[in-house]
Order: sequence, then C-alpha cells, then structure tokens
Amino acid sequence: MYAVVKVGGKQYRVEKGDSLVVDRLPEKEGDKVALEPLLYADGDKSVFEGADLEKVKIEATVAGHERGPKIRVLKFKPKKGYKRRTGHRSELTRLEIGDIKVLTRKPATKKAGEEKPATTAKKPAARKPAAKKPAARKPAARKTQEKKNGS
Repeated sequence: MYAVVKVGGKQYRVEKGDSLVVDRLPEKEGDKVALEPLLYADGDKSVFEGADLEKVKIEATVAGHERGPKIRVLKFKPKKGYKRRTGHRSELTRLEIGDIKVLTRKPATKKAGEEKPATTAKKPAARKPAAKKPAARKPAARKTQEKKNGS
C-alpha cells in the first residue's frame, strides 16, 4: 500500500513508516501534519479521483528540521580576473509517515418512516419606501472677472 502526496509543490511516493525530507515547513518538531493525497494504491485497487480521494487520510509527524548539503557556486571569466564564490544550503524538514487510512464510513441514511419536519418560514416584513431627501443645493456659480488688457 502506498500513496503519492503533494508537499510544497512537489510530489512524493510514500508508504507507512517512511521518512521523507521536504522543503522547510512552518510546523514545529513533533507536530502532526495531514498531507494532500494525489493517488492511493492498495494492491489491485487504486484511487485517484476527487470524491474517493477525499476519503484517504495521510498522517505525518515532523521529526525535525535540517539543512541540506552545501552547494558551491563558482563564477569565473577567463582572462578578466573575475572570480566569485558563493554557497547555498537548503532548509529542510524531515517527516515520518505515520498512517495511511481510507475512511470507509458511509453517510447516515434516513429511515423510511422518519421525515424532517417542515418549518414554516416567515416572509420578511415589507419595507416602507424611504422618504425622499431634499435635493442638495449646488454652490452658486462663481462669476469670473474679466481681466483688463489695457485695450
């Protein structure tokens, strides 16, 4: 039995008891995390459709936070005297896959004799039309003075 899950925009194939290293998650050490399943396979049957996939629950525990190996970057241009060295270490989180469950609970069905009592819904009270407000007065138009040009 295995599942394909999506964590941090990447897909991983997981089984019960696996240890998985993913990009850094904001959860603290020891927290439980529910992973998003994309596919579930158990021997002869596999589930990868929306309605059935919602029943699959994958639980993981944050085992710890780590840093990846150092990646060294060198920029070099010959005959120019240009060299640059930098490095990078990724922030990672280790997850321990706890359990992969498929919920088989069926929704509760109504018995033939039971019916939900009909409720009498009251119509909202009719609103009275709002009284008209007096029109706002416009400010008086300003008269412009003509400039005298000495003519």
